[in-house]
Amino acid sequence: MPETSRRRLLFGTAAVSAGALLTACTSNDPKSEDTARSAGPAADNKPGKPVTIGFAGPQADHGWLNAINENAKSRAAEYSEVKLETTEGSNDTAAQIGQVKTLINKKVDVLVILPADGKALTQVGLEAMRAGIPVVNLDRIFASPQAYRCWVGGDNYGMGLNAGTYIGEQLKDKAGAKVVELAGIDNLELTKQRSQGFADALKNYSNIELVARQAADFTVESGQAKMAQLLQAQKRIDAVWNHDDDQGVGALRAIQQAGRDEFLMVGGAGAKSAMDAIKADNSVLKATVLYPPTMAASAIDLARALAQGKGVSGLAELEIPTSLTLYSAVVTKENIDQYLPTGFS
Repeated sequence: MPETSRRRLLFGTAAVSAGALLTACTSNDPKSEDTARSAGPAADNKPGKPVTIGFAGPQADHGWLNAINENAKSRAAEYSEVKLETTEGSNDTAAQIGQVKTLINKKVDVLVILPADGKALTQVGLEAMRAGIPVVNLDRIFASPQAYRCWVGGDNYGMGLNAGTYIGEQLKDKAGAKVVELAGIDNLELTKQRSQGFADALKNYSNIELVARQAADFTVESGQAKMAQLLQAQKRIDAVWNHDDDQGVGALRAIQQAGRDEFLMVGGAGAKSAMDAIKADNSVLKATVLYPPTMAASAIDLARALAQGKGVSGLAELEIPTSLTLYSAVVTKENIDQYLPTGFS
């Protein structure tokens, strides 16, 4: 949506609210104040005008990506007035561009897009916005802020920072502590951000050294192979941070096969398998740092609010924010019951 349009909507809504407030101040009707409060665009779950949301999600070839799709679909189903137009998930940028163009041609009210490649899909995001279709950009960010109205995603740097801080606190009294990192795909910006956050956290603990790092591919097989290499090379380990719970399944296999249990392990993302292991407390896996797929449900909520001219419940602003970064909570056996319902398969 162009900035001028946003200003018109903001000032127009503000004028309506100001008018309602003036009436409340001058009227003797005791209901006037309540009417003034309800005149604003606060979000709610009451059915509004019919809305068609186009959802261009990823190929569900990974537990977290599948959870993204399921969260979007289940949230949309909660609203009787929302119709969700979904595409067949794709990791091929050309195919996904074509899918988004189809949704634009269908004249959906709002688009929610998790791009296979944010930079590559920026142009089609711009195309949608210029066509008057607001875009909610999910997770992998477009190269231009003009290509989306709102971005919703996880905190990759914070994920690494919180994992490193948790490990640091567990090992702060251990002299010469040795830590290894099982990263994700190294050419992804998110992997670089997670590693940077982890490194920055460890700087606060002078007794801890990051002695080895291996990049895996977010798969069970790669996690097992790369963890086996780390175990073979490092005869002493005090903690492992693994960026992704899917590849963590393989990492745990390698650890069990090697008969190693002298260290603690922290996972990443929040898979149900990881949470089950943390709750059982029968392996080296003691915590996982969330990267919540519930962001897709939030994206649907925001898309609905955009289409219906609503704000966000609990906020004073008349319009939804331009960005929403989710918090990467550390899940341990102490708080596992709180987060277990969010675990994904």
